[in-house]
Amino acid sequence: MTKSLFPGFDGLMTLSRREGVDVRPTLLRVLTDLYVQTSTHSDDEQRQFVELATRLIDQVDDATRAAVKARLAVYPQTPVPILQKLGLVATQEGRRVPLAREIPAPPRTPASARVPTEAEQRMAANMAMQPKEAAEIHEMFFRAGAPERALILHNLAQTPLKPAPPIPTVRAKRAIQILEMAAIAGDVENFTFELGDSLILPSRVAAQIVDDAGGEALAIAARALDMPSPVFQRILLFFKPEIGTSVNTVYRLSRLYDRLAERSALVMLAAWRGSTLAVTRAKYQSALHDGERQRARAGASQTRPGVQPGSSPAVRIGTGGSSDH
Repeated sequence: MTKSLFPGFDGLMTLSRREGVDVRPTLLRVLTDLYVQTSTHSDDEQRQFVELATRLIDQVDDATRAAVKARLAVYPQTPVPILQKLGLVATQEGRRVPLAREIPAPPRTPASARVPTEAEQRMAANMAMQPKEAAEIHEMFFRAGAPERALILHNLAQTPLKPAPPIPTVRAKRAIQILEMAAIAGDVENFTFELGDSLILPSRVAAQIVDDAGGEALAIAARALDMPSPVFQRILLFFKPEIGTSVNTVYRLSRLYDRLAERSALVMLAAWRGSTLAVTRAKYQSALHDGERQRARAGASQTRPGVQPGSSPAVRIGTGGSSDH
């Protein structure tokens, strides 16, 4: 039996029609990326790719179609039916002529108000909420199951707790690009480092987010960066194989991500940052308390001399009741 290029494809397509979460653009991009990673393919693999890609090309948006077209235009083993489907014609062996017009670049948005510097961001990161509150939210979230986590995130949108400031747009866009590349390459170390650096989180918390089996923590981190939904879905499929191979989990997290409010993500980000302060403060308070106890014991164990230096000698009383000088 031939191994499928994308084992969960049919299940994802079925849920896409039934659940209303459109993952077809993500599937086409992932399918294309998987196909072009190998220089040669068997007849069965080529047949599967033609069958699956042909079904999707007519069902995705123009931006996705253009991105896939760009990848396959330079790939030497792109099947001819796909070339024809994308408007690429093999006029000569090894040559392809794009027939579609160039997609115009989106208009540039006017400059907004000044964004805080990274130093200002790091200073503000320590003032979002009280460390004790932050630690409680942090622990409660990571102990909770999937339904409870969804409820926590829903409630955080209504809470008066102060959220973390948004990540500057330029920094967030760079982080999203790096995270996607690291996810496709399966580079856990660089993915974790970039996540922690862009969100101003210590390595311990960043690793906890990446290692979280449920995937909700990763969704929160992605929403805090304002990551596009298709990029988040690709990261799930590439970077988290234990999630990507489960059709229901992919859809559950996709729905959660699309409904996740930015405020909820930023409040949780503030809790992740503040929880570190709580741990650090507790550590130093414990050390200071132990030091005070040791000094107190040391002081109590010292015996004071009966006559202090520089004091007058003791007066002796004679037998007659008079003092002897």
